[in-house]
Amino acid sequence: MLQKLGFAPGFNKQVTETGAEGQWFDGDFVRFRYGSPEKIGGWSQLGDDKLTGVARAIHHWDDNAGVKYAAIGTSSILYVFSGGVYYDIHPIRETLTGANFTSTANSTTVTITCTGNHGLFQNDIVMFDTVSGLSGSTFTNATFEDEKFMVTSVPSGTTFTITMAVQETGTPVTNAGSTSVLCYYPVGPAQQLGGFGWGTGLFGGTVLGPATTTLATALTDTTGVVVVLTDSSAFPSSGTIQIDNEFISYTNNNTTSNTLSGGARGVNGTTAATHSSGVTVTNITSYAGWGSASSTDFTIDPGLWVLDNFGTKLIALIYNDKCFEWDAAATNAISTRATILPNAPTASRHVLVSTPDRHLVFFGTETTVGTKSTQDDMFIRFSSQESIDQTDSYTVRAENTAGTQRLADGSKIMGAIKGRDAIYVWTDTALFLMKFVGQPFTFSFEQVGTNCGLFGKNACIEVDGSSYWMSENGFFTYDGQLQSMPCLVEDYVYDSINDTSRDLINCGLNNLFGEINWFYPSESSDEIDRVVTYNYLDSSAKQPIWTTGSLARTAWQDSAVFNKPHATYYGSNDNASFDVTGNTQGSTIYYSQETGTDQVNAGNIATAIPAFIESGDFDITQKRSNTGQAVGTPDLRGDGEYIMRISRFIPDFITQTGDTKVSFTTRAYPNSTPAVKEFTINSSKTFQSTRIRARSIALKISNTATNQDWKLGTFRLDIAPGGMR
Repeated sequence: MLQKLGFAPGFNKQVTETGAEGQWFDGDFVRFRYGSPEKIGGWSQLGDDKLTGVARAIHHWDDNAGVKYAAIGTSSILYVFSGGVYYDIHPIRETLTGANFTSTANSTTVTITCTGNHGLFQNDIVMFDTVSGLSGSTFTNATFEDEKFMVTSVPSGTTFTITMAVQETGTPVTNAGSTSVLCYYPVGPAQQLGGFGWGTGLFGGTVLGPATTTLATALTDTTGVVVVLTDSSAFPSSGTIQIDNEFISYTNNNTTSNTLSGGARGVNGTTAATHSSGVTVTNITSYAGWGSASSTDFTIDPGLWVLDNFGTKLIALIYNDKCFEWDAAATNAISTRATILPNAPTASRHVLVSTPDRHLVFFGTETTVGTKSTQDDMFIRFSSQESIDQTDSYTVRAENTAGTQRLADGSKIMGAIKGRDAIYVWTDTALFLMKFVGQPFTFSFEQVGTNCGLFGKNACIEVDGSSYWMSENGFFTYDGQLQSMPCLVEDYVYDSINDTSRDLINCGLNNLFGEINWFYPSESSDEIDRVVTYNYLDSSAKQPIWTTGSLARTAWQDSAVFNKPHATYYGSNDNASFDVTGNTQGSTIYYSQETGTDQVNAGNIATAIPAFIESGDFDITQKRSNTGQAVGTPDLRGDGEYIMRISRFIPDFITQTGDTKVSFTTRAYPNSTPAVKEFTINSSKTFQSTRIRARSIALKISNTATNQDWKLGTFRLDIAPGGMR
């Protein structure tokens, strides 16, 4: 007898496959619309180029003429995408003059010598200008002119090396010292590293007791990597050390002279500083394995951006550092660079433009503007209304609306987003509402939640007057009332997340389908490789709709300025960025989402999106009369008493493009080795004969090739009890 198959929308991963009877248990690259599962839309690369580093923020806006812009902040460079072209608008920290090049025979290494201290570190970006005097070498003036390179090493405070694409096969040369070096403002490392406590450190690392000694000779912030220790015998031949809050890498350990040399100062996002003789030096080369304490309690913040716009001006903050501006309306804007926002705080955790009142608000910022040492993780400072770059924009006066506020609950402000009637501000423990009230106070601050702090700085979103976020204690929402969100994939997500890299988590809205995506790194990865999705449009209190998957996006921006969502994918082992020679920090591809059925990269190269969805196990029971005889139609939500026989199934797809695979996974018992029977179904297939006999069965719908798409309807099975053995 034919029976319809029906499953509740969303995944239930809080139970086993057997426990998820009548529900979907697992899937990838799928969503639910009006209760039915379907393959998600494809994505296509925007532009032909790969960007340097990993993108951590995207922001869309347009100028007064309606020209659309997308700002993309990577761990290396700040880009603007407009008209299908990428423009480098990254701020310049310093321009050095009078540098010279020295090449080496049969080597890709070129050494640059500066007339003074360059302040560069390993993996910094430099660009060269006014290059001359190179002749006879493989490398010409044009090889370096207006070209960008990644710093390979820093032998001293006046020298650094770069790596060329080819070896020096000509005459090694040193030019006449006419070159200008444009030093890019450093952003920070691609990943979040270090930490202390349960689950920190590099997964799969080794437990190593930290070797310590003392500094035998004082260091200044301009001293190169020549570190003399009291005793270096317990330190590895190359690695990284910590002195105070500075990390220093080295490539050579001379245990005879107890000297560490080579490498770079202030690595992994730290800053070169002055250190006195006798201070403690700690080996942090090796971190602890999963579940063990690491050798340092110092966590390295990743290179993050916070992006917003003040009218036509892009506002770009480097996490825990300076804030920059770039005006899209300026003459020849695309040929200009972002510059430091004058008179603004120089160290902040977050920034946004309040609307509609238009204040520039800094979070976790300086109590004394311009003095980084006064940065307070709980301190808020906002500009005067409609003023962001004037001398007194951030000076609190009776005649303006500038002001400050320090929050009380928590140890640091984690993040903030704009809402319909307020700004939501999270600390690591609490939620506050920041509302514009006008003079004399400008903003009011109200704590509306506790024990609900933000898990990662970008793990929050606002939708139609409600905020949603990921906390240490699960998922929460606030719409005037704080609520914990029921989630049937919660244990799966939290048990598998890389807690050390929580600041990499980013939350993105896809309003085309009513979805909120949290992209996160799993326990075995130091980069984003998973997503958990909540469907806020179709969910109800009794039936919340959640899905999980492997869609990896390091940044996301919803459709508004552009008609599709935009997102970024990071290839950590793909260094083929279009604009930086010697790149070792991976590259980013910028995608338009929800386009077509496949992944389409530059050159119109299409790759299949392997979507699938799989149900929990279902079995059969037979209704019985008072005398014990079987009567009526068998029920598919049974107790496994009877073996079931399936002689055919009738497929039903609301939409179907190309072939779709239909699989049945059969088991005799929950722990039995499963058997799989797979069928390929096209849109003209009316029914499929089968010979399936099992105590429990799970249904799986999938595709593997390009140009395949599907939206599931209601399948019917020709099913009957087949005895009890």
